[in-house]
Amino acid sequence: MIRDKIRFGERFACSIEMGLGVFLLALWPMSGAFGQSDAPPASDKTWQPPGLHDYQTELEHLGSKASHEQDQALLETNQAYHLPELIDLAERVHPQTRAAWERARQAAHAVGLAQSAYYPWLVASAAAGYEQAFLPFPTLKISPNLSSVSITGGGTLTADNAAEGAALNLKWLLFDFGERKAVVSAAKEGLMAANVSFNAVHQLIVFEVTRRFYEFDAARQKVALAESSLEAAQTVARAAQLRLTNGLATKPEVLQSEQLTAQADFDLEAARGFLSDAQVALVESIGVLPTFPLRVAAVPEDPVVERFDDSLETLIDRALSQRPDLVAKLALVRARRDDLKKAKAEYYPKISMNANVGGSELDVSVKNSPYFGGAQPVYGVGLGIEFPLFDGFSRKEKRASVESQLRAAENELAASRDAAVREVWKAYTDFRTAYHKQESAAILLSAAQSAFDASMEAYRRGLGTYVDVVNAQRNLTAARTVSADTRSAIYISKTALALSMGDLAKPANAFAAHHP
Repeated sequence: MIRDKIRFGERFACSIEMGLGVFLLALWPMSGAFGQSDAPPASDKTWQPPGLHDYQTELEHLGSKASHEQDQALLETNQAYHLPELIDLAERVHPQTRAAWERARQAAHAVGLAQSAYYPWLVASAAAGYEQAFLPFPTLKISPNLSSVSITGGGTLTADNAAEGAALNLKWLLFDFGERKAVVSAAKEGLMAANVSFNAVHQLIVFEVTRRFYEFDAARQKVALAESSLEAAQTVARAAQLRLTNGLATKPEVLQSEQLTAQADFDLEAARGFLSDAQVALVESIGVLPTFPLRVAAVPEDPVVERFDDSLETLIDRALSQRPDLVAKLALVRARRDDLKKAKAEYYPKISMNANVGGSELDVSVKNSPYFGGAQPVYGVGLGIEFPLFDGFSRKEKRASVESQLRAAENELAASRDAAVREVWKAYTDFRTAYHKQESAAILLSAAQSAFDASMEAYRRGLGTYVDVVNAQRNLTAARTVSADTRSAIYISKTALALSMGDLAKPANAFAAHHP
């Protein structure tokens, strides 16, 4: 007997272990999910969260070269791109334009979602089920004089129910005092804001590509200037060496010329480094990989000719009427007005129609008897009205919140208009300043070149000093740099002025309205 009890205990313990193992095995998939909610164990060192490798693998796949093959296929490696071609390329491949496009599409879907409230809701439903129920029936004992009743036993009555049915239910909101109209109008204002924000993204990309393009061109010109300066320094060094050979110069002059040559060579390498950075910035502004070799056409060195037909006041008025950010701010104000209309409409009742049609079948069996019942069509229609009487002051608080949001949106619009005026004024001033500096820069460059040529010729003939040649060379380098920077500033400030007015990448009809 004892041995049998021991064997039973062993089998019972084995069963418990097996059951516990199955339970832990069932919980194993859940342990990974709960483990990812852990925080770093200490603050003094980094750690690797569970599942980090999966994220790194996915990022590695997203950042692979294959993901950019389609974009880079649009580039022709043997073509020298001009600015309009680079802008067109950036608008087609830049991720920001695609993201802005998707946001505009989401806003369009939001309008459709708001308009769906005008349509009836039709729901099809079907159900089938089985139920077994019982009802107790007691056995009663009644006294002869009917003065008392007691329970002496009893039994139960069992019933089996089988039911199935299908129906179509209709609900249609007929009247809501303008609440749906306000929601749809607010959604349309959101769509307008998303659409003009899409245009604003294009304008920013056009400006960025343009700015990087002219910065790259200026950096390329400075490389050429550095090469010219190195060549001039080498020429001065050779002249100093020749004068030393002929006894007309001293050893310090030769050493100073060698120092000047080394400095010019250093400046050339620095200019090449700036050119490489400018090229990377230009390629990144387009939206392709920075490692892609992009050939950029040179900008003609003709003087920039510009007509100032419009006054500053005219440019400001144009900016205040067409800038995408101001249009978006105005759309936000109008959306908040619609939200206020919606909040006011919530104080009024809603009238809706409800209807249903379908069929139902119910069969019942009692005490294993044959099933009895039947199937009949069901239908109904009616009008309902909902009139909220008290909601804990939620509608009042919501209306106050929306009114505050409206005032905030109006103030933001006013601040944006003031900022737009300042931006147009600054861009206009910068452009006019850079434009008028062009003539002075040209005169400065011509004078510096003539002075250097004269000083060099006099130095070769023994009539000038080395100090005069070095000063003339430095002045020439500075004048060339000023000329290159002035041309770049003209183009960039002109583009900034167009951006401040909202003239970059405008729709064709809007552009024609101001430029017949």
